[in-house]
Amino acid sequence: METIGIIGGMSFESTIEYYKILNAMVNKKFGGLHSAKILMESYDFDTIAKLQKSGDWQKLGEILAVSAKKLENAGANYIMIATNTMHNVAGAVQNNINIPLIHIADAAADCIKEIGCKTVLLLGTKYTMKESFYTKKLVGEYDFNVIVPDENEMDIIHNIIFNELCVGRILDKSRQEILKIIEKYKDFGAQCVVLGCTELPNLINDKTVFGIPVINTVYAHCRAIINLV
Repeated sequence: METIGIIGGMSFESTIEYYKILNAMVNKKFGGLHSAKILMESYDFDTIAKLQKSGDWQKLGEILAVSAKKLENAGANYIMIATNTMHNVAGAVQNNINIPLIHIADAAADCIKEIGCKTVLLLGTKYTMKESFYTKKLVGEYDFNVIVPDENEMDIIHNIIFNELCVGRILDKSRQEILKIIEKYKDFGAQCVVLGCTELPNLINDKTVFGIPVINTVYAHCRAIINLV
């Protein structure tokens, strides 16, 4: 069995889910007492979040690239960045290593194709919804139509993620806020919802809402790498 290198801690809440899902998938694939071979570097997320807020993506790319190289040198066969937002620096990370980086947006795209959706509602941090790194891949490489919420709704989702989900606060009022946004854009033509933040499945764990599929990117990302190991 090959070894998975995880760059995690962004936040620890979602990294916990990665660890659980990867091990469960390996056990299902190989049976018996098998579990995943994992190497991990986990960050103090406060440091990362401050650099995100200041827009210093170059520094963030340098930091994660060093981690990826350490994991490669320690024996990892594949690298996962256990967060959607930090795929903004996926190019810098891949350029510093000689093993594959499994991109979370590619994993999400595989799920979108499987369920036959064309128009996608993308939810996540403001960085994921506003920066081009995620939508460019879904639109440019996979020819999907991508809808993102308006500015006020982006602020609502972003605040729920950073002020609640990243510290383990699961509030029903916040779930209702997110569901309200999904319902609105379902009426505007969204055929599926991509939870483009690895914390959002802790709040919205439904497979469908308002009759449209929900894509859990943690699950999709884990599935993509387990298909390789």
